[in-house]
Amino acid sequence: MVVMTQQRVLVTGGSGFIAGHCILQLLEQGYLVRATVRSLHREAAVRSVLTEAGMVNGDALSFVAADLTDDAGWADAVADVDFVLHVASPVQPGHVDDPDELIVPAREGTLRVLRAARDAGVTRVVLTSAFHAVGWGHPHDDHVFTEADWTVIDGPGVDAYGVSKTLAERAAWDFARDEGGSTELVTMLPVAVMGPIMGKDVSGSNHIIQRILEGDMPGFPNLFFPIVDVRDVAAAHILAMTTQEAAGQRFLISNGPAVPMKEIGALIRSSLGAAAPNVPTRSIPDLVVRTGAKVSAQMRGIAADLGYARKTSNDKARKVLGWQPRGPEEAIVAAAQSLVAKGLVKTK
Repeated sequence: MVVMTQQRVLVTGGSGFIAGHCILQLLEQGYLVRATVRSLHREAAVRSVLTEAGMVNGDALSFVAADLTDDAGWADAVADVDFVLHVASPVQPGHVDDPDELIVPAREGTLRVLRAARDAGVTRVVLTSAFHAVGWGHPHDDHVFTEADWTVIDGPGVDAYGVSKTLAERAAWDFARDEGGSTELVTMLPVAVMGPIMGKDVSGSNHIIQRILEGDMPGFPNLFFPIVDVRDVAAAHILAMTTQEAAGQRFLISNGPAVPMKEIGALIRSSLGAAAPNVPTRSIPDLVVRTGAKVSAQMRGIAADLGYARKTSNDKARKVLGWQPRGPEEAIVAAAQSLVAKGLVKTK
């Protein structure tokens, strides 16, 4: 039986991957939840996806139409809200033709949500930033990244997504300091988020798993990914929302050392067996990738990180929030299994 708290939480981008898992866990914990969608025509579809994923107490979930690029709807979205989980943001790592398509809505949308929350007297906003606002543009050495680090936006290997997340988070902290009033801010910095898919949309780092399952590459480049399970990311957001000591803090949401891409493939093959016939087994030599980078913008982004495993620390999240994440292997396997079960893997 779910015991209602009567506290109301607004989750932005309610149709998204992380947002969906936040909604499920909030409802399980008895919160009233309001979610934003760009159009209320999407409400039925989002409810259906959440119900399929095991949603409880769906009567405590409501929807409001609001878009990050427009002021309309945000006053209604934050009315009578205690907390905001601002999860919505454009996600497109790698090469983009027009960086402003990511940077402008990420920054301006974040400020739009923060202004509305402040004006409504919201207690705390938890903003989903990203490890892309921490670990890029730095020398490739043995440095262990923490919440104290910021991406150097004009440094080597920084893409438009990294710039968008960094500028949006910096703008949020400037706003909180200068104009935030009594509304507290916490920012979350998850590494590559993987885990069980909801519905038919594949987002974020689950695209990596999908490409591996489809055999969309002849082999594995020498890349490493720090990984965290989406269910743990959602749990961390709620802990950041409710833990008094979290106010005014950044939290790096990671777990364990970065996983080699080839090891991700091997884990998928061993766990799914016959359900993963197209997973490659070979490695792609660095020289081949660097040669391809001379003519391909996508390959240039890959080449910049060959052989580099970014090290991260989650000590702060564990100590301050009491956060206890599962291993990256569980996230990888859950993502792969759900992709296959939902028929989201193209067969050759």
